[in-house]
Amino acid sequence: MLDLSAYLGLFFAAFGAASLLPLQSEALLVGLLLAERQPVLTLLAVATAGNVLGSLLNWLLGLYLERFREKRWFPVRERHLQRARHWYQRFGRWSLLFSWLPVVGDPLTLVAGVMRESFWVVLACVTLAKGVRYAVLTALTLGLA
Repeated sequence: MLDLSAYLGLFFAAFGAASLLPLQSEALLVGLLLAERQPVLTLLAVATAGNVLGSLLNWLLGLYLERFREKRWFPVRERHLQRARHWYQRFGRWSLLFSWLPVVGDPLTLVAGVMRESFWVVLACVTLAKGVRYAVLTALTLGLA
């Protein structure tokens, strides 16, 4: 039961951290790695899966965001939306490889949705980016680097 709660906690921390909420999953992953109670590759897979699914939620929100652009309550100003579009058109889908970065990474996945980027492109780029980030963190934590 303890393993299940550890995995669920890590999954939801990683999922939440990939949303636009200011959450941290790295500290929990490091703590679980140092406790040495769960297999390293399983922790890596759970953290990556949660983080990628959170990013896909952002992408999905971006797909439907513009439908509400004319509403008074719409949270994004037109100039900010245009700036994000311009930036994404300039750097393209490869910018999703930076989705692991703090502050800018999560909005990148939202903009990819607004720009109607393919699900498969988003899935591949984000999985690679976030998986490598967690793998590097794991290697540094366990002294493998």
